[in-house]
Amino acid sequence: MSLLDRILRPSRTASAHCDGPCGVYDPASARIAAEAVLSMAKKLVALEGDDLAAENTRGRFIAIKEEQAQLAKQELLILWTDYFKPPHLEANPDIHNIFWNAAKLCSQNKVEVNVEAAQALVDTIGEIHNIFWASKSRDDVPFYTAG
Repeated sequence: MSLLDRILRPSRTASAHCDGPCGVYDPASARIAAEAVLSMAKKLVALEGDDLAAENTRGRFIAIKEEQAQLAKQELLILWTDYFKPPHLEANPDIHNIFWNAAKLCSQNKVEVNVEAAQALVDTIGEIHNIFWASKSRDDVPFYTAG
């Protein structure tokens, strides 16, 4: 096909349920990020010392905690907005509130060092994990998933 044909040819519209029609969704990445947030919060609370080495370590832990909280939030928002559809809402009427709370916990964990808030984030993502996998039919479960 010549360049002129490609330019003058009318475009076709393609659509997908998300940004990329891969169909691969899993809350595992959000869970792993939330667990890193919890780990960093615990390490920060336990960190002793005010020397340069301790301050350097503290700064690294804070950066990791904030980065992972943001990653968890991004992963949750993709799952919330791209995977879950009206039938899922019918089966789980509180799903929007659960995701909203999880996103708020991600934000809280970015700005605070709070082990309880970090644990709440892990627990809320666990709830989302259970809803997600319950929504999948047995045929949708990848072959490498145990159980």
